[in-house]
Amino acid sequence: MESTLLQDVLILLGFSVMIVFLLQKLKLPSILGFLITGIIIGPYGLSLVTAVHQVEIFAEIGVILLLFVIGLELSIKQLILIKKTVFIGGLLQVTLTVGIAALAANVFGATWNKAVFIGFLVSLSSTAIVLKILQDKNEISAAHGRNALGILIFQDIIVVPMMLVTPIMAGNSDDITGSIVGLLVKSLIVVAITYILARYIVPKLMYLIAKTRSKELFLLTTITICFAVAFLTSMAGLSLALGAFLAGLIISESEYSHQATSIILPFRELFTSFFFISVGMLLNISFFIENVSMVLLLVAGVMVLKTLATAIAVAVLKYPIKAVLLTALALSQVGEFAFILATIGMDNDLLDDTVYQYFLAISICSMLLTPFVIIYSDKISDVFIKTFFSRKLKAKKDLEPELAEESSAFENHLIIVGYGINGRSLAKAAEFSNIPYVVLELNAETVREEAEKGVPIIFGDAADDHILNHVNIYHARAIVVAVSELKISKDIIITVRNITQSVYLLVRTKYVREINDLKAIGADEVIPEELEAAVEIFSRILHNFLVPDDEVINFIESIRSDNYNLFQDKAKIARTFKSDQVPDFNITCLRVYKDSGSPVGRSLKDLDLRSKYNINVIAVARDGVMLSNIGAEEKILQNDLLYVQGGVSEIEGFRKAIG
Repeated sequence: MESTLLQDVLILLGFSVMIVFLLQKLKLPSILGFLITGIIIGPYGLSLVTAVHQVEIFAEIGVILLLFVIGLELSIKQLILIKKTVFIGGLLQVTLTVGIAALAANVFGATWNKAVFIGFLVSLSSTAIVLKILQDKNEISAAHGRNALGILIFQDIIVVPMMLVTPIMAGNSDDITGSIVGLLVKSLIVVAITYILARYIVPKLMYLIAKTRSKELFLLTTITICFAVAFLTSMAGLSLALGAFLAGLIISESEYSHQATSIILPFRELFTSFFFISVGMLLNISFFIENVSMVLLLVAGVMVLKTLATAIAVAVLKYPIKAVLLTALALSQVGEFAFILATIGMDNDLLDDTVYQYFLAISICSMLLTPFVIIYSDKISDVFIKTFFSRKLKAKKDLEPELAEESSAFENHLIIVGYGINGRSLAKAAEFSNIPYVVLELNAETVREEAEKGVPIIFGDAADDHILNHVNIYHARAIVVAVSELKISKDIIITVRNITQSVYLLVRTKYVREINDLKAIGADEVIPEELEAAVEIFSRILHNFLVPDDEVINFIESIRSDNYNLFQDKAKIARTFKSDQVPDFNITCLRVYKDSGSPVGRSLKDLDLRSKYNINVIAVARDGVMLSNIGAEEKILQNDLLYVQGGVSEIEGFRKAIG
């Protein structure tokens, strides 16, 4: 039995690796690869997997972890910031979609309880796919990205009540009133327990665990809380998914939620891959081929319906028409939680086998189409606006005040890693100079004490990309690594450079001999304590011998220049020059590595970089010659050094285009 399961897991992972690798080459989400893998190796495909039940158990763990992470990332403060989009936009989108879909299903012969349940399924969109694509396109902070996020949050919340009312809708209770009252009582008890745990118990427990500074213990505690709460809700007659969501919500109210999310994410990615593969395995290919015309017609109908319902919901919030259309197109698919809900519907006879296969085919097809819809949504919306809207209805240039509130709290800021002597001194200097900053620290006692003093400090490991994304590293001005351990510093540098090459990265280290190694993996500058101590000793001795101040300063600068070798390292990544006034722009030098393709070989006039990337090329260095007076006809060539002015995130986007 064990060998059979191991063989099936090996087949499953092997096919996933190959298919996801090919899709990554095409810049398509890995979730599509998992769905395709399931279709190919499943019982309706090549029938390579026999231990289907065991795979489904892995998939159920994936669902639990998926909802757990959603609970972890769901902040009450975040909901308040985008409350209109979440509660008004989300409620309108779900209500309109359920209503129209239920009416259509009833016209085609479904009873009202089954029709409404079908509406439930159609109303849900894919959080995993949509947010992944929007993150890759760096559009989460755009108006349509925030709208999509808000509506998806509402869908993720509303799916839990949908799961709870499904058995009642199916009539699997002789006393419907009693069932509803029982459900409300259970829900109130669960809410009360959740509040007590979130307010009084879990934060203290997580604090004690975090104080040990043991990552293994922190991981075990986090997973234990997740499965314990899920088990308790299951024993109470509610769903495992609800328990996992509540467990995440409980931890989210503590200062340890970001670190908990970062350590759970790898497990979630693994087990949710099993979930999507298991979904693909459910698709009956023969059924799909036999009914391909009807399936494609229904796919088109569902995507048009969801686009229309979402557009109306967002338009009510008075967003510009362009943002309305982009949001609607992004949420036009059927999502992953619909599969979980459909399973509950099957158990309660709200779906028969035929309708279930239609649902699977429609959902999987809509998911497969989503990346292409989002990628080309900008062009689609432009064509739609030009075709159907007059000038009076063109997109408004000024967004509503709520949009300003939704912008990130971290912008053009300094990230300080480590809150020891150096970190504290730097934080005080930043505060004195009115430089916005945030601190990352793994000492739970320090985090709690400093947070109470008002210091913007977060419990989190800077070597984890989730934590760095949370502090908005794409929009950071600089990051200073002020930790003492060399290995930890290296891990942080590698993680930072895997995310962005543009942020200015300064690292503190103990010894001079470590400078070159740290620069080689991405540090812009390295300050060794050993050398600084020697410099301080020299300066005080020289002052004692009454050497003039200007000579001491020149001497210190010559020592630092010689040992740091700042101006000799040509292999170092692009340096960013900044004034003392902390303006919201940078001047960065980027090398053109591509030998062909956009934008290589094209003139600055044709590229229109200001409108496309919101940057300016102010000079070009070519073959050792600096071209400072460049014209619009100047072409960009391979190996050019471009001196670019713009925001950090905009420069990063252009760097990817030429790198």
